[in-house]
Amino acid sequence: ATALAGVFAAAPAVAHPHVWVDAKAEVVFDDKGEIIAIRNIWRFDDAYSAFASQGLDTDRDGKLSVDELKPLADINVESLKDYAYFTFITAADGKDVDFDKPTEYWLQDNGGRLILFFTLPTKAPVKAAGSIRLEIYDPTFFVAFRMIDDKGGPVVLDGAPQACATKTFRPPDMDPAAAAALAAVPADQRELPPALQLLTEGQTNGADITCP
Repeated sequence: ATALAGVFAAAPAVAHPHVWVDAKAEVVFDDKGEIIAIRNIWRFDDAYSAFASQGLDTDRDGKLSVDELKPLADINVESLKDYAYFTFITAADGKDVDFDKPTEYWLQDNGGRLILFFTLPTKAPVKAAGSIRLEIYDPTFFVAFRMIDDKGGPVVLDGAPQACATKTFRPPDMDPAAAAALAAVPADQRELPPALQLLTEGQTNGADITCP
């Protein structure tokens, strides 16, 4: 599979979207109250998890260890850099924030669903005063992300000044006609035609982070 340079390209051959991800994020602050990293926690759908992990149970004990999943984790993280890790920060001054390569990452099995953990450091600390937007999404909608409300909430602030707050946002439900048009896209087509790209522009997840 070549659709996404080896990471989500392992997805079964279905139309857009090919992969579904439940996402959480931890926004990491330093002792100066500036953002220095995003910790992403992504849980993949059953079909992708089963397909991508075929043949990785090398000791044949019926379980997938972190070590057995490491080759897939390496491919995931290496491939994701070509897609900006599907993680975007807009600083209070309106400028986009750049990231360095992940400093730590691993995959683990959670009842048949793979979870990818990775820490994405910013190239420079981001001043948190004002309003900052964190977005996690795939602009081409090959991967459908959805922030989830489990323990702690979908976006957690780690080490933030006490007065900082978050307001989570999620994509609206897609119009049935738009969903049908996307479903008609050939399974081997990574990029969407311009007209269909417009249909996915609102499919973003994330949070607005405000600090005094």
